Amino acid sequence: MRLLWMQAGACGGDTLSLLCADNPPLEQLIDEGLELLWQPSLSTGSTRRLMQIIADVTADRTPLDILCVEGSLITAPRNTGLWDPLGGRGKKDVIAELAGVAHQVLAVGTCAAYGGVHAAPPNPADCVGMQFSGIAPGGLLAADWRSRSGLPVINLAGCPTHPNTIAKVLAFLLRGVPLELDQWQRPIDFFASMVHQGCTRNEYHEYDMEDAALGGRGCLFFNLGCQGPLTLAPCNQELWNNRSSKTRAGVPCFGCTSPGFPRDGDLFRTEKLGHIPLKLPLGVQRAHYMAYKDLAQGAAPERLIRREMEP
Repeated sequence: MRLLWMQAGACGGDTLSLLCADNPPLEQLIDEGLELLWQPSLSTGSTRRLMQIIADVTADRTPLDILCVEGSLITAPRNTGLWDPLGGRGKKDVIAELAGVAHQVLAVGTCAAYGGVHAAPPNPADCVGMQFSGIAPGGLLAADWRSRSGLPVINLAGCPTHPNTIAKVLAFLLRGVPLELDQWQRPIDFFASMVHQGCTRNEYHEYDMEDAALGGRGCLFFNLGCQGPLTLAPCNQELWNNRSSKTRAGVPCFGCTSPGFPRDGDLFRTEKLGHIPLKLPLGVQRAHYMAYKDLAQGAAPERLIRREMEP
């Protein structure tokens, strides 16, 4: 199975993430038959070699099973894409041609999926995602676009994407395991649980022990902008490097797997309606949440209170 990895407007974080995968590791996938036609950090050939690969693929001389795109698609200036050129034309146009002949297309990272950091206001390079522009359907490719497999772009969202999410999705494709996608075209197998689930701080949230400053042990949602209860991602189900996650390290979740990332505002502050967060945890009704919060702190176990007060 042949894979071509194209890097557009990117920091390279998703490539670095892929190299950290251990379940399965990239070398195992290669042993099982994954052939890297090109990967910008792993291939040793020249740009001339890349251009020959692209020519062979777009002419159907070399079948392309998987096209991975990393980074937002730069369309400036004036929709030419020439701020990010390849072979004398906009790289976005090259990627669109490759997508047209690929069996599967993966947008690796939130930038490739939805536009991400580079598309944040004022978006000077007119960046978009592969098949979304933020939360709006349609990016480089139209909303109704489908690959040769019949699927839309598969969005492996994250900033960066979790290493084993990338590796496992590649393993699924390599082994012919079907992928079911959610409304944002993310594989449900990896984007079905909230970051809040598995977070070591969620018990503090349940008993309304919310931190107002960084460095404590309480929940970060109510005051410090944590998006964990609103974000579907595997971060606390499968720890990064089998060790930790942002919330376990005391940093709020920024919701980087969501199409609206990054939020246009203070990432360390929770917007509120009165004294209740404007956006509530997924599946929670406002009236129930307000009543629960009024009662929860008084029912907190003594052990939680003691832990919160420890130096």
